[in-house]
Amino acid sequence: MENVISLKNIFKSFKDVHALEDISFEVPKNQWLSIMGPSGSGKTTLINILSLMDNPTSGIYELLGKDVANLSQNEHLKIRRETIGLIFQQFHLIPYLNVLENVMLAQYYHSSVEAEDAKATLDLVGLSHRFTHLPSQLSGGEQQRVCIARALINNPEILIADEPTGNLDEKNEGVVLELFQKIKKDGKTIILITHNPNLGKQGDRVITLSHGKLINDEKIN
Repeated sequence: MENVISLKNIFKSFKDVHALEDISFEVPKNQWLSIMGPSGSGKTTLINILSLMDNPTSGIYELLGKDVANLSQNEHLKIRRETIGLIFQQFHLIPYLNVLENVMLAQYYHSSVEAEDAKATLDLVGLSHRFTHLPSQLSGGEQQRVCIARALINNPEILIADEPTGNLDEKNEGVVLELFQKIKKDGKTIILITHNPNLGKQGDRVITLSHGKLINDEKIN
């Protein structure tokens, strides 16, 4: 199966602190990979490298077959816009823009701005009745679904979600999980970072970090 991500002997150091030590793994196309570990395990550092927010100190990071480990910030930005959709625990919605405008905002950094595309993506996440609502008029679960639509609007190959249900109650967590299953069926590759073992095991595979090292790699489904 084709790999969309390949990490080989990735190290990341901050002065005398080794945040990641010799991390190697591959992610096949259309896999849902969960990354788990306690605070301080290296999850955030790893996600910054995977999402091209930071470079490793050493090692090889191949994204869709291209070595991207030490490209410039501008090159990283271009690849990220075209390839990766990002979802965070904090919603980061613009408070004075409505739902449709918040999703369309992601298109401004891409090749085109199409309201119909944004509407179709919001329909996918079940928010076709909320186009004109402001973020303050939405529940937490609805705000996170806007964020998912925003991440999907440019049709990325890979979706990276960092604690996407951390601010949600159990009901809305279930809604978001169902959305991720639907997104995976549409052919996307999902990388989910979580502290929640029940959430992590909803995917195909779980890798666990501890003190910057990969200590377990388990197939679930």
